[in-house]
Amino acid sequence: MKKVIALVVSVLFVLSVAGLSFAAEKAAAPAGKKAPAKVKAVSGEVVAVDAAAKTITVKGKKGEVALTADDTTTVKVGKEKKTLADVKVGDKATVKYTEAEGKNVAKSIVAAAAPAKKEKKMEEKKPAEKK
Repeated sequence: MKKVIALVVSVLFVLSVAGLSFAAEKAAAPAGKKAPAKVKAVSGEVVAVDAAAKTITVKGKKGEVALTADDTTTVKVGKEKKTLADVKVGDKATVKYTEAEGKNVAKSIVAAAAPAKKEKKMEEKKPAEKK
């Protein structure tokens, strides 16, 4: 009888140790995956664009945000798909971006051309003709 009890206890011990090792493996697996980056957005006036360096700076409500575009960044001016070179200083833009490796990487840029400044027409006043 003692042998049967010893055998049952040892089987239970082996199963509990095996169960703990599987639980530890499952808990460690999600830690290896990167959490999805949180998408942020900034809306405001474009204050700087460098198409060669693929950078854009937008002045939003909380200050200026410097962003870097990459090959996956989509750029639209109005409703048309364009390139970063088509975005001009003074345009109003909304940029969705994520933070990666200390940089703000733009995912999408939607810009609207800045409204044309109203120019005052200087009308020349003609002197009244005398009759």
